[in-house]
Amino acid sequence: MTDSADTPEHEIDETQVRAVVDPEESLEPVSLIEQSGAIIRTGRLMLAAGTASYRVKQAMRAVAASLGVDTHVNQVALTDIAATSHRGRIFRTEVAENRSFSVNSDRLAHLDRLRRTLPERTTATEIHRALDEIEERGSLYPDFANASFAGVACAAFAVLNHAMPWEVAAVFIAAALGQFTRRILHHRGFNPFGTTLAGAAIAALVYVSGIAILNSTGAALDTHAAGYISSVLFLLPGFALITGALDMAKMDLQSGIQRIAFGTMITMAAGVSVWAVSLLSSLSTGPRVDAEISLAWQLVIWAVASAVGVAGFAFMFNSPWRIGVTAAAIGMVANTMRMAAIDADVPVQAATAVACLVVGVLAAAASWRGRFPVITLSVPAVLVMIPGVSAHQALVALNGGDFAAATAGILQVILVVLSIMVGLVSAKLVTDREWAFDH
Repeated sequence: MTDSADTPEHEIDETQVRAVVDPEESLEPVSLIEQSGAIIRTGRLMLAAGTASYRVKQAMRAVAASLGVDTHVNQVALTDIAATSHRGRIFRTEVAENRSFSVNSDRLAHLDRLRRTLPERTTATEIHRALDEIEERGSLYPDFANASFAGVACAAFAVLNHAMPWEVAAVFIAAALGQFTRRILHHRGFNPFGTTLAGAAIAALVYVSGIAILNSTGAALDTHAAGYISSVLFLLPGFALITGALDMAKMDLQSGIQRIAFGTMITMAAGVSVWAVSLLSSLSTGPRVDAEISLAWQLVIWAVASAVGVAGFAFMFNSPWRIGVTAAAIGMVANTMRMAAIDADVPVQAATAVACLVVGVLAAAASWRGRFPVITLSVPAVLVMIPGVSAHQALVALNGGDFAAATAGILQVILVVLSIMVGLVSAKLVTDREWAFDH
């Protein structure tokens, strides 16, 4: 039996570990490993920022080409990336997981600018240095400002839904507190569905309580769906649903289905809280009668509310001011045109599809030569077109056993959402040659 004192404590068993001078060890493709790491990190950051899978793939291929990789192929879904880089007769495959489902327009803009400005040849070290600078950028706005942007967006949405002035004020407070709650829980790593349930519950409870307080002072307001639903519209997963539709149109079916499924589940989570709170108070879902004002003043109200609502959503997504203002201008033009068309008895679906086509074309024009990522302009601009009140009316009818009304309402909502997607996809087909054609 060998004395333990005769064996060094950290002696390496050469029968189990290859020597450093082993020829096989010296053939490890160290440079390809470094290049592959830079490529997949680029894709992971873009995916976590909320963009479509097509743009993630495009960015990874651009980095691979700049690094001198011969061939690069990848598979991008909502929750993971698998990528293989070839150089000569060797290759490297890596998989990265994505657990972030938030949206960061500022980070997305910087990553897209990196993709567009890559030199013909660069190194993995330079890519990592650029990504470090982008990743170190914090939020452009503090939590209370982000919550206020959500409140402003939802209050503007309430105006478009014919809410009364006091209701608009209640919506602002409710949405701001709901978004603040969701943001705090998100920073603590809480489950996305849990944050949605909590944010929706807080917003709905605050709105109902606010209306009750106003009524105690003699305001005589009913708890109407126009304000009630508007208070939770900051929870709409617009990026997930729209990028999912674009991915499916691009035949990235795995990513598209995952994104739409995620967006649908988030919407359902919000709907559960909204429905549960609505049981605590009688809720009016009847149509509001339009005020007797001239068409010119109505156009002004639509334009201002649309611009303010879109800007609020854009800044809530951490957009720089130039992106937010540009998105607001696009949304103002498109949604005012849509509202006027609906007022002139044009079918809602047709008016919405044309308006979203306009959004896509204007967003592409504003993003000419890579000034802005198109998705950061188009998504906020179409969120004010979501039929939130109609969706809740269908939910109330379903809960009340009126299945005919519920089915009709659900179909109406589906048709409008499909119209939004058709309009944006059509715009993509006519404005983005790289997206429209397979190469």
